[in-house]
Amino acid sequence: MQARSAVVDLFGDHLRRRGWWAPVSAILTLTGTVEVAAPATRTAISRLAAQGWLEPRTETGSRGYAASARAQDRWHRAHERIYASSAPPWDGRWHVVHVDSGGDRRRREQVAATLAYLGYGRLGGGGWVSPRPSPELAASLAPLEIGWVAVHGALDPVQDGSLLAARVWDLEGIAAQHRRFEAGLPAVAEVAGAGPEQSYRDRTLLVHEWRRFLFRDPELPRQVLPADWPGHRSRERFLELARALAPAADRHVDEVLGPPTG
Repeated sequence: MQARSAVVDLFGDHLRRRGWWAPVSAILTLTGTVEVAAPATRTAISRLAAQGWLEPRTETGSRGYAASARAQDRWHRAHERIYASSAPPWDGRWHVVHVDSGGDRRRREQVAATLAYLGYGRLGGGGWVSPRPSPELAASLAPLEIGWVAVHGALDPVQDGSLLAARVWDLEGIAAQHRRFEAGLPAVAEVAGAGPEQSYRDRTLLVHEWRRFLFRDPELPRQVLPADWPGHRSRERFLELARALAPAADRHVDEVLGPPTG
């Protein structure tokens, strides 16, 4: 597990219920639970702060970091997507975005990664499409200084949304990833008796693996997915395990940070 992911997952999954702040010592302890070395965590914290995701703050004499307003919004939305019981409702329309294709390779890669995270698939020629507009689109593209336009509407009646989905996204590949994820999950009974530290480790790694689907799976509506889509089963299994591990994992965080003050 990379240090940046360990820090982001810690803030987004646990520190959100504790005011979005933690002392550096606690961050190092908790990322160490998932075998991330302290120097790597310190580097990740510094980079996240330089990018505006974290802000240095001292509380009760302890030097620490808090999630910025921008980070809180992004990580709160990510939390909602991670723990949603199903894909959002769909009105039958598609959101098409066209972005300027200029800039260096790194900029183009950043744009592609951003749009994929927001649930858009590449149409080609600067075009991207999603079954629903992302509320984060404008704020996410603004720092990249890229020009873009968007249209929201229905397909021509003679066209099939399921064919569009199969053209834009590698549905077979995404389905295979869901099957592999589900096959690697333990039964709830196997994790039910784990202690706080082990539960925190197991849950962090579980959530980290599921969080990867935010970049891979655009949460397409059932109307355009193949029958018996494996993503529905893997989501149910993930949520079941996450709920089972949560109480003990939260206890570990509270043991490291102390009881919540708010």
